[in-house]
Amino acid sequence: MQILPWQIWMILGIVFIIIEIFDPAFFFISLGIGAIITSLLSMIPFLGNSVPLQIFIFAVLSFISFLFMRKLGKKVLSKPGGNTNVYALKGQNGFVTKEIPAEGKGYVKIGGEEWPAIEIDNKAVELGAKVVVEGIEGNKVIVRRIP
Repeated sequence: MQILPWQIWMILGIVFIIIEIFDPAFFFISLGIGAIITSLLSMIPFLGNSVPLQIFIFAVLSFISFLFMRKLGKKVLSKPGGNTNVYALKGQNGFVTKEIPAEGKGYVKIGGEEWPAIEIDNKAVELGAKVVVEGIEGNKVIVRRIP
């Protein structure tokens, strides 16, 4: 059984796409698209016997595909992600569980967790007052009292 050129290109295309799954850099997908289209074009009789022409077509199609994938990749990767870890607390509401003295540290409960806290303007905040997280400083949250 003889392996035909279009089958080799198809296998290469599938392998490149599988590699792209594990290395999402939008490079191997371009090679995969180029190889699959070359596979389809190599079934045409005048291309089927010309390996140098198939390689040239693969290179041109991969390059064109790379240019389009680069634009797509920039769009996908430029979307900002949300804050994570402790920075996700910014903007969250909570309440004071231990009074925050003027220019001192108290405690607030935010989303079921208790955090050391200071008031943004160094004002005292009484027990039970509602606050919003304005920022993070080390392991403390910086809060502002909600009127």
